[in-house]
Amino acid sequence: MSFSADVKEEICRQKLERKCCALAESFGVLLFCHTFSPDTIRISTANAPFMARLPKLFKKAFGLTFDVLPPEAASGRRSLLISDRQKISAVYNAFGWDASTAVSHHVNYAVLEEECCRIAFLRGAFLAGGSVTDPDLRFHLELATVHHSVARECVSLMQELGFQPRLSERSGNTLLYFKQSDAIADLLTIIGAPVTSMRVMTAKVDKEMRNTVTRQINCDSANADKTVSAAQEQLSAIRRYSARYGLDTLPEPLKDAALLRITNPAASLADLARLSSPPVTKSCLSHRLKKIISLADEK
Repeated sequence: MSFSADVKEEICRQKLERKCCALAESFGVLLFCHTFSPDTIRISTANAPFMARLPKLFKKAFGLTFDVLPPEAASGRRSLLISDRQKISAVYNAFGWDASTAVSHHVNYAVLEEECCRIAFLRGAFLAGGSVTDPDLRFHLELATVHHSVARECVSLMQELGFQPRLSERSGNTLLYFKQSDAIADLLTIIGAPVTSMRVMTAKVDKEMRNTVTRQINCDSANADKTVSAAQEQLSAIRRYSARYGLDTLPEPLKDAALLRITNPAASLADLARLSSPPVTKSCLSHRLKKIISLADEK
């Protein structure tokens, strides 16, 4: 089962208690479903819990039944249909519209006066036209509708609830989408999927931890590379100086530093400083090795 299916299954466990919220949820379903016109209402879904919820939802909201239901044994994507003109007219009237004169769909905010109803509307919109990617792969949640005006108006609705969706177009649909894990988790929580919301937050924490570890490894690797590069430069200078003048010509502190580097070719400056006898600071040892490089480069 996909992550989207898990989310919708959890959402569908929400009880249908208040008629106003059932009406608002139905409104979201219809504005984001396959077909909502004066001739036909067709809601297509492959999600079994959502399909089972729809007849109860429409009965609670409108006191209506669907004209066509999928066979009980059907699988895959299925459709629930209303073609009776009187039923469709009753649905339109419930949203303050006249089915005979309606030209385009808009969000009727009078149906969504209460915050619980606005949340129910988004719940219906997600059930009918929403999807969310498995958070272990990436963070992406979207709502798709064929009604561009509805998508624009839903932006304002979501902003009132503290969300900032983005808009885009794809294959004739207008998409409202989020790519921020926190926004996705918060939206799933308020529309009735707190358990799957926690999976989003867990995935975020896991990714942040992996990124932190990766950055630390990269940092350690870069530091190791610097150490190796510096050691090679120092050894090369020591060899050049030794071949030209001999190490015995170096002042004793520089000679000790050169011998330490020769016998510990992979050690860091801090390690070499501790091995010095007597011990010296890292900056002191660095200064001595730089002096050898300078002497080796003299013409």
